[in-house]
Amino acid sequence: MRGQAAADTVAALIPAAGAGTRLGLGPKAYLSVNGRSLLRRSIDALRPHVDEVIVALPAGLSPGAQADLGDVRVIVGGATRQDTVYALLQATSACHVLIHDAARPFLGAATIHALLAAVRETGAATAALPVADTLVRATPGGEWLQGVPRDHLWAVQTPQAFRRLELLAAHDQARADGHAATDDAGLLARQGHPVRLVPGDARLFKVTTPADLPLAQAVARVWDADGHA
Repeated sequence: MRGQAAADTVAALIPAAGAGTRLGLGPKAYLSVNGRSLLRRSIDALRPHVDEVIVALPAGLSPGAQADLGDVRVIVGGATRQDTVYALLQATSACHVLIHDAARPFLGAATIHALLAAVRETGAATAALPVADTLVRATPGGEWLQGVPRDHLWAVQTPQAFRRLELLAAHDQARADGHAATDDAGLLARQGHPVRLVPGDARLFKVTTPADLPLAQAVARVWDADGHA
């Protein structure tokens, strides 16, 4: 519901309606690493720090798959990630929202705490890491054209944290303009809204291709042994 935001409440919104085509193993959120799905790991990490968790899943997913998620609210996602997040924003009345990709399962409490502190100050924040690799611009044929200075460049991660009504207004404007963004912080940034960059975690990588799976399995074993959610 769009209604007036409840004071200082927080909802975790997880858009997990994608087909996982690059991974080629069905819906990516249900991929298991060390005995737990990526989605369940993300839910377990977020749940202790928020008032509610809402997950958007693909249409037609079996009730049994939903039951494995525990005490969360489930909605049907849209045709695109942006459509799915828009539906999630309309499904809560929380003051603040944390939007997190299920494919980033190794989410620590310190990152969540830092984001919640930042969003209460600025209204928008995202986990991110300074770029460490050498960057180059390439020709259309894939040859080195020129180096790109990496000073002040950050790689954006999730979660991203927002005042819900401000992000909902940014989504409304983007829909009116026919504008698509790769993440939600970009929708606010295009309107001139400041977005705080909160140091993320190298373990908060996105499981995207089959090559990521051995690393995810290895990290999961150490993560679980250390007692993380």
